[in-house]
Amino acid sequence: MRFKNKVVIITGASGGIGSQMAHSFAEEGAEVINLDKVSSADVNVNYIKCDLSKASDIKSAIDFITSQYAQVDILINNACFSAGGILSSCDVDAFNDVLMVGVTAPYLLTAQLLPNFSKDACVVNIASTRGFMSQTDTESYSAAKGGILALTHALSISLAGKVRVNAVSPGWIHTDLDGDEVSEMDHAQHPVGRVGVPDDITRTVMFLCDSESGFITGENIMVDGGMSKLMVYHNDRGWSFSK
Repeated sequence: MRFKNKVVIITGASGGIGSQMAHSFAEEGAEVINLDKVSSADVNVNYIKCDLSKASDIKSAIDFITSQYAQVDILINNACFSAGGILSSCDVDAFNDVLMVGVTAPYLLTAQLLPNFSKDACVVNIASTRGFMSQTDTESYSAAKGGILALTHALSISLAGKVRVNAVSPGWIHTDLDGDEVSEMDHAQHPVGRVGVPDDITRTVMFLCDSESGFITGENIMVDGGMSKLMVYHNDRGWSFSK
């Protein structure tokens, strides 16, 4: 068990990629704590109700965790959401709520845990290919993911010698929550021949958290089946453009 007795905090671990990460770390012997607004169904994962858009909730959660555990080994900032963008009239409050959950909360969690991180602690921020490329009307989410990427390299320098800080940027990851069917062409458009699954992200996060990866900090690993490297032109590789 690679993470036996390690204390791992994961935000937004009640569903999707976060749930898979929490389950896998628990299977590897970790004491996993899920910070989320809704409870987790996984009995092997500790749950603390926390609205990550509220600084007071974050402080209360960290105060409780640090009163129960001598140290924290791993923080995975996974939670984020989208409030749309400029075409759907995303207002200032909605936009700032996304930034609070996706960027400010990871900063506050890291800062408040700093006295309690173990010697070989690490932080992994779940970013997105949307930090580099966008679909229409995704400004709130894209801004948050761009922000967490910048926060990652900034923290890695400020915390050099204390905590390693890295990011993982998922592409299309199909979860049970997605609902929609994945078509043959959805798979085929990816250079690797398939859409991603939560395990693809979990394995990458575990790699970064492993003590044998101790020479890696300030990095972002793109896990998108090669899609962000694919140049698309009209009538190329089956793609066509229409106005």
